[in-house]
Amino acid sequence: MNEHSTSLGVALFSDGRRVRNPSYFPLKSNEFLPFHQGDVYDAAFMIPCISPRPLHALSLDELESGLREMGEPAYRAKQIMEWSYHRDKRVASWSGMTNLPAALRTKLEAQHPIRLPEVVQVSGSRDTTQKFLLKLQDGELIETVLIPASPALYGEESDRRTLCVSSQVGCAYGCKFCASGLDGWKRHLTPDEIVSQVLLAEKVSGERINNLVFMGMGEPMANYANFIKAITILNAPWGVGLGARKMTVSTSGLVPRIRELADHPLQIRLAISLHGASDAVRSQIMPVNQKYPVAELMDACSYYCERKKQMITFEYILIEGVNDDPSEARLLAELARGIRAKINLIPYNTVEGLPWNRPSEAVQEEFLSILKNRGIAATIRREKGHDIDAACGQLRRRVSTASLLPGSL
Repeated sequence: MNEHSTSLGVALFSDGRRVRNPSYFPLKSNEFLPFHQGDVYDAAFMIPCISPRPLHALSLDELESGLREMGEPAYRAKQIMEWSYHRDKRVASWSGMTNLPAALRTKLEAQHPIRLPEVVQVSGSRDTTQKFLLKLQDGELIETVLIPASPALYGEESDRRTLCVSSQVGCAYGCKFCASGLDGWKRHLTPDEIVSQVLLAEKVSGERINNLVFMGMGEPMANYANFIKAITILNAPWGVGLGARKMTVSTSGLVPRIRELADHPLQIRLAISLHGASDAVRSQIMPVNQKYPVAELMDACSYYCERKKQMITFEYILIEGVNDDPSEARLLAELARGIRAKINLIPYNTVEGLPWNRPSEAVQEEFLSILKNRGIAATIRREKGHDIDAACGQLRRRVSTASLLPGSL
């Protein structure tokens, strides 16, 4: 059985079906995710069902429909969304929505609670990268990172702010260089848990988020239904109001989901966590490549570019002695040229407990020059947060480990 399997038991689906002793449920794309005993799963998407439904997981249409069923005027929904998402309001409780009748607030609080995570720790400073450690309602920890823009990276003004958002607690995909999956996969984040990362980051930092990258903990494409619901709320004029082209989703290479997202109307940008240009190298550090090898992944990327009329980005972490050879750079250039992709080189962030290191700056520059000499748009992401456990999952893992020590909180 897969190493991420958890306890066995009876799976109760939301439509009443029961499955005895499962460990993984097949998704539409033949992927598998862990089952936790006692969870209730949505029959269509195999994701945990939550009742009552949190406010920040609702669309305007859903809220209007619910209000009509309660005999309330539908215009109340727009009032509620304004209290929830307008930057001058964003109340943390129903009691703050003062233009709603008190009796209605009481009813809605029971049906649609406001579940903002607790900010456990903030690392970094306001003028540099800040990492937020958040505690969810069930006590699980996630991370989100606020990154000041770099003109070298974006080629634009440096007062923009990018938020790196998590999509799961842990990760099941087992990339050998990543801290997120060291303690296994726990569960998907719900739409409100994704959206609330943006709300809390803006509140705590006092900064307006200009860009979102789904490059934090977890594989967003494995949490596809909740991810789509979250970006719909984040993009909507009644929601956060962030343009779709200001959002980028990064995937380790779930080919069916890439094709599905290509057909979605929102013009969200795509980044591929590639980290190896050949199957031999990529399979060594990314198990997902054994299911979706490089050629199949490139076909899906070409389809995405064709459907969206966008360039995509290859994220490529440089790991000493693993994927930093000049021959790999030449292969990478061929892949990028084939679909007109940009390449973002990222020197490896050291993770405690893992054997990998970053290459020397000379090796990094040689790798970059090979790409540029072949006409490829490429940059090196100079580190922003190496001293604050900025690599995905490091801060969460350190705090989780410390909490198990005698005398800790």
